Amino acid sequence: MSERPTAPGGLALVESLVNTLDIESGRDTLDAAEGRARFGLTEDDLPRARELRESLRATLLAHAGHPPHRAVTPLGELLAAAPLLVAVDPDDGSARLAPADSGPLLSRIAAAVAEALVAGTWTRLKACEAGTCHWAYYDRSPAGRGRWCSMQVCGARAKMRRYRAKEA
Repeated sequence: MSERPTAPGGLALVESLVNTLDIESGRDTLDAAEGRARFGLTEDDLPRARELRESLRATLLAHAGHPPHRAVTPLGELLAAAPLLVAVDPDDGSARLAPADSGPLLSRIAAAVAEALVAGTWTRLKACEAGTCHWAYYDRSPAGRGRWCSMQVCGARAKMRRYRAKEA
């Protein structure tokens, strides 16, 4: 739904996973083989992938100062099952946290979160406050106070609701 640029680095993976479900329409791109292929998922992986997606969404809502959209498994509990290792480049000696196994989605998400923590960008990834949206977006505002994935859609709807409530 958002017209915003994609999140930086590994956060793009987190953002794209959260945004596989359009809450307003109920359309879930993970239902289609092409949607699952983007993440290297099989049909058998769907329950865990959806659990991860909704735990991420709840965390991104918390980044924006909002309560979880529903009861979910805490993200920390899920990520605890994804071992990371320190990968050191033999050419330049640079180091980074990497998934111990690059196949599973959970491991790749854990590495993306760790990378964002180190970069200081993790809390800039948020979920739209609109109850019919909760789309993930990267907040590039100077103060980090973005509220909606799209000012033209979700922001405009919220402002119109507030205006109409004042007029009533």
